Amino acid sequence: MPHAEVPHADVPHAEAPRGDAPHEDGGGADGARPAGGGFGLTRFHQLPLRSRLALLTAVAVAFAVALSAAACWLITRDRLTEQLDTTLSTVEVNSDYVQAISARCAGSPLNVRFQPTPYTIQLVSPSGYVCTSPGKNAIPAQHADQAVADGRLAGVVHTTKDERGVAMRVSTVPYRGPVTDAQGNRLAISVAAPMDQVTDPLNHLALVLLVVAGVGVLGAATAGLWVARAALKPVDRLTAAVEHVARTQDLTIRIPTDGEDEIARLSRSFNAMTAALAASRDLQQQLIADAGHELRTPLTSLRTNIDLLERSERSGRKIPAADKEALLASVKAQMGELAALIGDLQVLSRPAETGLGGGASSSVRVVALHEIVGSALERARLRGPSLTLTAALDPWYVRAEPAALERAVVNLLDNAVKFSPSGGTVEVRLADGALTVRDHGPGIPPGDLPHVFERFWRSPAARSLPGSGLGLSIVARTAEQAGGGVRLRNAPGGGTEALLTLPGAATPPPDIPGRSGSAQPPGGPSGASDTGG
Repeated sequence: MPHAEVPHADVPHAEAPRGDAPHEDGGGADGARPAGGGFGLTRFHQLPLRSRLALLTAVAVAFAVALSAAACWLITRDRLTEQLDTTLSTVEVNSDYVQAISARCAGSPLNVRFQPTPYTIQLVSPSGYVCTSPGKNAIPAQHADQAVADGRLAGVVHTTKDERGVAMRVSTVPYRGPVTDAQGNRLAISVAAPMDQVTDPLNHLALVLLVVAGVGVLGAATAGLWVARAALKPVDRLTAAVEHVARTQDLTIRIPTDGEDEIARLSRSFNAMTAALAASRDLQQQLIADAGHELRTPLTSLRTNIDLLERSERSGRKIPAADKEALLASVKAQMGELAALIGDLQVLSRPAETGLGGGASSSVRVVALHEIVGSALERARLRGPSLTLTAALDPWYVRAEPAALERAVVNLLDNAVKFSPSGGTVEVRLADGALTVRDHGPGIPPGDLPHVFERFWRSPAARSLPGSGLGLSIVARTAEQAGGGVRLRNAPGGGTEALLTLPGAATPPPDIPGRSGSAQPPGGPSGASDTGG
């Protein structure tokens, strides 16, 4: 092309600048804020557990896919934009082409045929006027382009819009040729290309990513629902079992357990709980049945005796004084038996508490076992005046409920008194926390020994004797609460030997000073033999 100079006149196609463009390399994109929506917290907690798990899985996968898709889209955009910038920066515009454009804008076109090009090439003056290549839409000059033209910047790449609103990527560098503007200022040359080279692939990529993300989220939700259903099958069985128990009160149901995971442990715990509840209910029903059976005998006797007294008063036929006295004595004895039975039932109905736990009943405290045994011996002598009771008691201090412990010791002594022959001897010994009560009665058949501490159990040979069959049960319960134990065995030479062991110490704790030397059984000093008639 022949050399041409920009005439000193206004460029016909020049336009005033229309706005600033960003100075940094790389185009900006409007960030899309994801629309919120979904279940409120209250509604979410009202959903079934499997639905919540599936929803949480879908949300987690959707979040991960969205992050990955956004990162992929942004990286692709930057790479495409960088590639376009590199292409624009490598476009070379020769001086003849620039002179032809300048001459055409000045109204004196040269005899030059312009070759078609995909790029928009224009000259930019420091004042903001532009001269655009033929057949292309003018792109308003930005301040950055003007700064390149007047030498303040070495070059700039930015995104702007042409006069028809088409987004264009523009690369502007200083022009080193002879062409100047009307004032003789040097010019900048801009090479631009439509941004659809970047936006069209990005739009297709966004559509693909959206489809893939949707399929992924849908698949994740489906997989999450399937996994939740499979994982929650044991929970469904447990729920059905609990609902069945609540609806039918059937405690015999059991849940099959496999493995060692949390659900299996929960199932085993549920099975253990229902088994314990079933055993407790069976014991309760057995206690009620046994109590009803035991109460029936004294109540029947009382009703018979009272009916006799009532008929005597109604008919006017007086009962002989001796018979009436015997009748009243029988009524009094039956009432005493009822009171004792009710007291025993009240003792057994109380919740089990362990005196060694530190947080048990407030009535648990340190007591002198030898003093309690001494007091119980006095009561036993009154109930067996024909017997001889010997005692050898060493000091021993235990943590227990005083009233319950005394009742247990009294029950042991009463049992020995009841089965001792007239004129017999009951030997009582306390040493190192072991209380031994030995009688010389008929003993206990070996087959009955495993049952002696069961509630209401009475040996067939002893059912004619007074008692409810609860005494030894109370002893065993009290010993367990105090952290000890009790057992019965047949003594060598005949009779029964009961052994009650309780943890403790031979000396009192510091808060009970001076009791070890003064606390002696009522019958005499420790270790002495005491006889009573």
